[in-house]
Amino acid sequence: MSKLHRLTLAAVLLGALLSAPTLYAALPPSDSQGAPLPTLAPMLEKVTPAVVNIATRGRVRVQENPFFNDPFFRHFFDVPTRPRERVTQSLGSGVIVDAQRGYVLTNHHVVAKADEITVTLQDERQLQATLIGADPDTDVAVIQVPAERLVAIQMGDSDTLRVGDFVVAIGNPFGLGQTVTSGIISALGRSGLGIEGYEDFIQTDASINPGNSGGALVSLRGELVGINTAILSQSGGNIGIGFAIPIRMAHGIMEQLIAHGEVRRGKLGAQAQDVTPPLAQAFGIEQQGGAVVTKVLAGSPADEAGLQVGDIITAINDKQVRDAGTLRNTVGLLRIGEEVRLSILRSGKPLTLRARVAEPETAQHEGQAIHPRLAGATLAEIDEGSPLYGQVEGIVVISLEPGSAALAAGLRQGDVIVSANRIPTPDLQALDKALRGSKSLLLNIQRGSAALFLYIQ
Repeated sequence: MSKLHRLTLAAVLLGALLSAPTLYAALPPSDSQGAPLPTLAPMLEKVTPAVVNIATRGRVRVQENPFFNDPFFRHFFDVPTRPRERVTQSLGSGVIVDAQRGYVLTNHHVVAKADEITVTLQDERQLQATLIGADPDTDVAVIQVPAERLVAIQMGDSDTLRVGDFVVAIGNPFGLGQTVTSGIISALGRSGLGIEGYEDFIQTDASINPGNSGGALVSLRGELVGINTAILSQSGGNIGIGFAIPIRMAHGIMEQLIAHGEVRRGKLGAQAQDVTPPLAQAFGIEQQGGAVVTKVLAGSPADEAGLQVGDIITAINDKQVRDAGTLRNTVGLLRIGEEVRLSILRSGKPLTLRARVAEPETAQHEGQAIHPRLAGATLAEIDEGSPLYGQVEGIVVISLEPGSAALAAGLRQGDVIVSANRIPTPDLQALDKALRGSKSLLLNIQRGSAALFLYIQ
């Protein structure tokens, strides 16, 4: 072949290569061996009809300065009339878990304070929903829609998940409509984040953004393993750290909400702390994890079962207790009257105790009966079902009446009165004794993660 012919052939081949990219603009339907490429589409076609969009409308009372309610002040300063309420709206997601009865699982914060709940299905039908019940401590809620041509999702087993398993998050981020993202399980048993009262989160890097709350976290089998609930982010956008409530926990809460409209948490009557390596060494054990009992209430189910201070609880009903947080979460899901098996280590020897969960006895008191400055406040001791149990000793402000003396003094719902007039107040009797005959009050308050003094004259 002459040099001219070789140059001509090279030019032809080069032209063919330059025109070839149009043939590779899309992935081929199969690989070189003719096998189909992997895809999640068949699984999603079965699952996505069970994931719904939730829109709510409600009204909340607007807190005003007490001066605005004084007719003289309003007239003298020509203060205009202001609306006492404002309309709220929220957007989130939900999962149909019972097509026959129309039950939809979602987050409490999605439907909180809602007067109207509208559910939009994948086929664009809109149904009005009613609230069956909600549990703020776990951020789980159940709503019900008319059971008309609904598709439910199959429940999975979140206890079998492993770090590294692939999962898919389905929801309604930013109000865009149904969206699917994929990722892996990054961690299990996440707690101590301060997001909810009871925490045992699945952590995933599947994108969970605003509006995904209440949506589905599903396995590659198309089984529901979690309810998307929160993200960890400084900007509000997804950074690859999202959290979902394990379906084991959510399903247990759902059953109680359907049966009672609320969660009835029982008590064992024991406090515990994590078994750290130094503590394990001090107790002479090689146990990794667990919760060591630090207090047993007299006459409680734990006391009657024979639990003692220094016992290390390793499992409840054969479910491993990793730490004190796991113990609290497990006890928080137990039903009143349920018998449980406590696997413990006592002096290094394994034992099994049986206890029957009892109904918590919450002592409540009207603030007026303790001191006139506390009129309008309902006060209670911290019971075992509270997220504060074992974390702080004090008296909780359960509720406040609008316009009451206690509200005007600066108390807020959820405040914990740790001390009064410099005297610790672990119970209502101590609070009453500290304030008896006192004209002014000096209250040490824990409000969320902050602490402050409140001086009331």
